[in-house]
Amino acid sequence: QVRVVESGGGLVQAGGSLILSCAASGSFLKSIDAMDWYRQAPGKERELVAHISSDGDTKYADSLKGRFTISTDNAQNTAYIQMSGLTPEDTAVYYCEVACSIFAEDVGDFRASTRWGQGTQVTVSS
Repeated sequence: QVRVVESGGGLVQAGGSLILSCAASGSFLKSIDAMDWYRQAPGKERELVAHISSDGDTKYADSLKGRFTISTDNAQNTAYIQMSGLTPEDTAVYYCEVACSIFAEDVGDFRASTRWGQGTQVTVSS
């Protein structure tokens, strides 16, 4: 009833840029409180890349400040991550996490929840 879909990944040369999108949708989706981007490189743990709240407050991983920019289109329930100056170390699967309020059929009311997308692969060649 609530879907999160990432898009925009692909292969890019070192020094290049990419913009990833994360769209949340579904008839049971009431509101979004925050949208986060995570990434997971092969053999490594998933790490937070950037966070944006419904108020527009943003946070970034310290190592990525200045190269990555998160933004949202609240009307479209979509978040973006603009990535520049990419290096092979940025190669990873990028995931979107959505903190939201959804309608829970079992209780007949709205409740807080988190939803993850399937991820989009970003590969940076040297």
